[in-house]
Amino acid sequence: MFLLLMSVHVSLDERSYDVHFQSLSTLPELLSDVGLRAGPCVVVTDENVAAHYRTPLHTTLEDAGWAPQVYVVPPGESTKSATHLHHLYDAILDAGIDRETPLLALGGGVVGDLAGFAAATLLRGLPLVHLPTSLIAQVDSSIGGKTAINHPTGKNLIGAFYQPDVVCTDVQTLDTLPQREWTSGMAEVIKHACIADPSLFETLDAHLVPVMNRQDRGVMQGVIRNAVQVKAEVVSDDEREAGRRAILNFGHTFGHAVESVAGYGTFTHGEAVALGMRAGLYLSHRAHPESLDRERIDHVINAVPWPGTPSELPFAALYEAMQHDKKNRGGEVRFVLLRELGHAYVTGGFSRDTLRRAWDFACT
Repeated sequence: MFLLLMSVHVSLDERSYDVHFQSLSTLPELLSDVGLRAGPCVVVTDENVAAHYRTPLHTTLEDAGWAPQVYVVPPGESTKSATHLHHLYDAILDAGIDRETPLLALGGGVVGDLAGFAAATLLRGLPLVHLPTSLIAQVDSSIGGKTAINHPTGKNLIGAFYQPDVVCTDVQTLDTLPQREWTSGMAEVIKHACIADPSLFETLDAHLVPVMNRQDRGVMQGVIRNAVQVKAEVVSDDEREAGRRAILNFGHTFGHAVESVAGYGTFTHGEAVALGMRAGLYLSHRAHPESLDRERIDHVINAVPWPGTPSELPFAALYEAMQHDKKNRGGEVRFVLLRELGHAYVTGGFSRDTLRRAWDFACT
């Protein structure tokens, strides 16, 4: 069993909130603390998460005077679509909501993105509560207000910045997380360490095998909290990605292209980001060979396993997909690079041949 951790504060100009490391059983108290009063609410979850947590959460809310309506979506990245979004709109509107009706996102990144975008747009904004149950959602996607659905042109191209009222992170839900989803989430933890927290990287490097295999609960809980702290600090500095927040996209230019070209679901988001980080590490070391220990950093990134043979993905298709990345400016594909461990920046101007060599390195 995980121990309870201290909360982390996300400090924004207009809508600050806390990430509470608490059991889902304490949710009614957290809702009350942020001014949400018992009444109708909508819970969005997916089929896998519902099998474990739908009934206990429904009971917890009902016992506290809430009247929850639960909407269950299929699991997987393909659910982040206009079709599923409009089905969700229909179900929520049929429930007879008003602007005081909170929407609770119970699940991983897909549920959080889909439900968050619905909350941002229904009635021009409903109260939003994130209840992340996957590692990737707990350390990354539930924090910072990014909500989105995918478009055939690329990932997360239709969305909005919309901050939650509160985040309740029950780390015990990770006990039911499949191992592949755990290692996928670890890619985002490693990313946070690489871009902003050398001490977190040291911990990962020293305890890599037990952490990747979920064998040391004490180290794991510290790793989770530190990763959340990195995300909270970066978002607090730059809510709408006008500057520093872009460094959170380390590995994501290639990563999003991999997901798109391979077909959503072939690689998990974390697996694709791990490949992207290896490509980014190649570019980083090429620019800063004296200040970057490529071998050591690559050893940690490479602990994230990926399926199949990425080298079989056609580079031409990956290159085309990267032309539509959200970070691009003036037609230039941009990448997050490491100047040294813990110091990241955004740049562009790489030739197609250089990017091809970076991809070849990522696939070795």
